[in-house]
Parts: sequence; structure tokens; C-alpha cells
Amino acid sequence: MTTNNQGEKRYDPSDTTLKFVNRPDDLDPMPLEEGDKGLRAEMSCGHAVTPESLTGWCRSLLDQGQYKFKCPALKEDTLEQCKKVWSYQEVRRLAVLTTEEMAYFEENMARLAAVEYCEIKECPGCNTFVEREDLTNLSVVCTVCLEDGENQHTFCWQCLKQWKGPMPRSDRCDNDGCVNHNLELLKNCGDTSLPQVQGVDKCPSIRACPTCGQRVEHDRTGCKNIICPRCQVEFCFVCLKLTSECLKTSSYFIPCSDGVAPRQTSIPVWHQN
Repeated sequence: MTTNNQGEKRYDPSDTTLKFVNRPDDLDPMPLEEGDKGLRAEMSCGHAVTPESLTGWCRSLLDQGQYKFKCPALKEDTLEQCKKVWSYQEVRRLAVLTTEEMAYFEENMARLAAVEYCEIKECPGCNTFVEREDLTNLSVVCTVCLEDGENQHTFCWQCLKQWKGPMPRSDRCDNDGCVNHNLELLKNCGDTSLPQVQGVDKCPSIRACPTCGQRVEHDRTGCKNIICPRCQVEFCFVCLKLTSECLKTSSYFIPCSDGVAPRQTSIPVWHQN
């Protein structure tokens, strides 16, 4: 890696581990400025990047709460995004991340992954991160506050206020306004249709994954089954059965034998192995 006087990151022309290409940056397709001699390198998906454009795009994803780096460039001669997932190792190398940038990336990736795969929230009392072990109980004890002798060491996982009322409870505490907004959305969302699936012209537009409880929507294209982005389990958006179970009495594009499952009134708890 080399840098210019202003600190802009550039590739080292002698780096034989990179594949350099003579075409515009696919992440920043503005016309090249006259005299621009910045090298472009090819990602594993085939799209061209510069260290600055790759750093900027991946940092923007982190800032949006996404820790999986997907290529936003369009596939050749289409309006479809590439969406190839780049590994962090590839991003780190081709973005020529500085020591400070690597620390920022790795800290945020770890935090976002923990939030996705574990039940972790910030204690409203001491602002340390707490993991909820009993996923059916909304009353959570912060061990840091407890060890510090704080009286207010039990808080509500749902409204993030000091716990009020009897415990344990799985629905809410006695604080005003304590409500599960995801559950309310499941109950009150509008309807949608799946044009390519026979007989499915009215179905709740938002579902909770029957395996992990992740909120999901169908893009209304293709078959009735979707893959949960969180647990990666495939299920039927219409009847809410796992795909393997649904297909025993149905197929991808015909109505489910049990019809359309009603709006969900509870959110499944993910019992990870």
C-alpha cells in the first residue's frame, strides 16, 4: 500500500496478490478525472474497487447495523445487484484498512453479530451489555449493578426501564407503555398476495420465523417459501410450517393443505443448540 500526500489510500502496483483492472470503479462509477492514475483491483465477485470506495461502502454498512459485506454493484447488462458476500479478510486486504479502521470494523462486527445471535442489550442503569439467559422471562438482573450494590438492578428487557410488578413474566412488566412492538406489528400488519402461488391472494404481510422469531417479509416473487436471514431455516410464508413439512402435502406454487396461517399472536423463541 502507498498513500499520497493527502493520505488517500492507494494500491501498491508491485503487489502481485491483487488483480488490477483498467476500468472504472464499480462502487463509485463517476467518470475518471483527467490524469487519475489510481489503480483498481478486482474483488472475488469480479467488480472493480479502490481502497477508498471499498472502505466507504463497507463502513456505511456497519453504520446501518449490517456486518455482512455485500457487493452493491450491478450485474453486467442488468439492473440486478450483485449481492455477493465478501469475507472480512478480503475487505481488509482490498480496502487497505489502517490499524484504526481494523479496530473499528472488528469491534462493530463483533457487537452486531452478538446482537443477532445472542440476546444482548444495554443495561439502562450502568450501560454495560447484558445477556438474557432465560428467553421466556422479561425481568433481567444486571450483575454489574448488583455487585455495585445498586438497588435498581432488575430491569425490563422489553421497555428497558426499572422492573415493576411481579416476576417472572413473558409478556410485559407493569410500566406504562411496555409493549412488544414486533408483536403488535405482527397482529396489525396489512395483507399481501403471492401472485405466482395459486390461491394466495390474501396473507399477512409480515411473519415471525417459526424457528427463531426473526421478523420477515416476502418479496412477492417466486414460490411461497423463504429462507430466514437470521437462522437460515427455510419455511413456508403461508402456512408457517418448515418447508420440508409443508411439501409433504403441497408444492412450491400451489395452496398449502392447511391454508393460510392466521396472524401470529406470539413470537417463537430460538432454542439454539
